[in-house]
Amino acid sequence: MKGYGQFCPMARASELVAQRWTTVIIRNLLAGATTFGGILDGAPGLSKTLLSQRLQQLERHRVIRRSPNPNGRGHTYHLTDIGMELAPVLEALGTWGTRWLDLDAEHLDPYPVLWDISKLIAQEDLPERRVVIRFDITDRRWRNRFWLVLEPHDREVCTVNPGWTEDLVIRLDSRSLAEWHIGDLGLREAMRDGRIHIEGPPRLTREFERRWQGLSFFARVERPLAREG
Repeated sequence: MKGYGQFCPMARASELVAQRWTTVIIRNLLAGATTFGGILDGAPGLSKTLLSQRLQQLERHRVIRRSPNPNGRGHTYHLTDIGMELAPVLEALGTWGTRWLDLDAEHLDPYPVLWDISKLIAQEDLPERRVVIRFDITDRRWRNRFWLVLEPHDREVCTVNPGWTEDLVIRLDSRSLAEWHIGDLGLREAMRDGRIHIEGPPRLTREFERRWQGLSFFARVERPLAREG
């Protein structure tokens, strides 16, 4: 890809970081993804070929470090100290987007939201036994059912029935899911208004509200009361 040909450090940095998918890849690494498949899971629409190219570029510029996977085939990927310096850059970008950009229909794919939720549930908040939470997305005809599987040492989102007993069932539309995750819609408010329905034991419902919501980091960002222009 042809660069800008400018001395400006911002322009030179943009030649690497502002390429399509690169910030999403770095975001996924910051969220805890460490394998090729794990990074790809958090980036629906990104091809394996392009991900491989982007990882090679980031490694060449010392933004990431690639190591043999100690648990099997392939490699693991981790941000270096150089890469970690991009964390506040991505935070500032996300904060700006939260304040000033609208959430349109094209942004409402449930899978990336649920993937983000799974990554944001703290390790210490995971249950002592497996808990399976099914999400029914009521405004979608296809790919409208997902399973969030929480285990004592891991969590994942499944797009096919994992075959285990479902402990909670949550029914909501894709906009309510996204707005709840980014903090525009409170869970209790949405349950009172009928936008979110949770079926299951009250104890697990309380645990979900207290420990397993996995709210976006940007849910804490203050929104202006009215956007200009």
